[in-house]
Amino acid sequence: MNTATPVVSSEPLFVRNLTKQFGKHTALRDVSFEIPSGRIVGLLGRNGAGKSTLLDLACGLLLPTTGEVRTLRRAAGELDSSELNRLGVVRQEPRFPEWMTVTQQLDFTAAFYAHWDRALEKRLLAELELDGGRKIAQLSQGDQQKLSIILAVCHRPTLLLMDEPMSALDPIIRTRLLDLLLERLREDGCTVVVSSHLLADVEKIIDWVVCLDAGELAVSAPFDELQESYAEWTLQSASGELPARFPEEFVLSREGNSRLARVRVCVEGGLEAGERFARVYGAEMKSRALNLDEMFPLLCRRRAGRTHS
Repeated sequence: MNTATPVVSSEPLFVRNLTKQFGKHTALRDVSFEIPSGRIVGLLGRNGAGKSTLLDLACGLLLPTTGEVRTLRRAAGELDSSELNRLGVVRQEPRFPEWMTVTQQLDFTAAFYAHWDRALEKRLLAELELDGGRKIAQLSQGDQQKLSIILAVCHRPTLLLMDEPMSALDPIIRTRLLDLLLERLREDGCTVVVSSHLLADVEKIIDWVVCLDAGELAVSAPFDELQESYAEWTLQSASGELPARFPEEFVLSREGNSRLARVRVCVEGGLEAGERFARVYGAEMKSRALNLDEMFPLLCRRRAGRTHS
């Protein structure tokens, strides 16, 4: 039974002390974070980290075991027509009536929304190269993803939740989709949460990161703050030998030998901190920012109870 005191939050997605169990399996454990309005959020994690479960909880398809999820300021399990009209959802494996055509499915869904944007629908069918006359039974997995995306955005939602929306799309269509998400943010101020393993793609658009690791929260933070904190420093010994292991807690990994070492770090202060570090060990230093693919395994290590190696 959930006995937590309800919290009124103005954020479009608010999660507090969230735990979700399926029998003996704990999919999410004591997760807490909140997402400010108007952000594009990368929801990251390895397979089985709990990303899909979290999104299903956020749109009310699942109920918490304990804790709280508030979506558009209402408990997610109590969303009514007011919130549902402002919520868009793209599921990882969309299911549609196979006997319908694409246009019939769009017409059916549009009937539930007072402000369905037919002009946007027409443009997206063209940009995503989806034939409205084809039956859903004839669509590839990628084309079904395209249909799911169009259905989720043409009522111009306030909050858009997307679970692996690009996994079956080709690179050209993925680029168009990324442009679409940026357009939604600019025009509507929509908050977007996108779960994806295609980190090189999502890195182009996100400005916030939520990372789950084995059902626990590893990090929730603005992406630019993470970019400023994570780096790779290359150290070349000017005299003497570099230690086999650096004792500083901000050093997350080390490669190389006694003369040349590459260390990945999470530290405030950026280049200035790196230069101080290099002076301590009598070395010359070059710094390089990490991309999201490189940063991801380090983010997972931030989970409580994990140690750096």
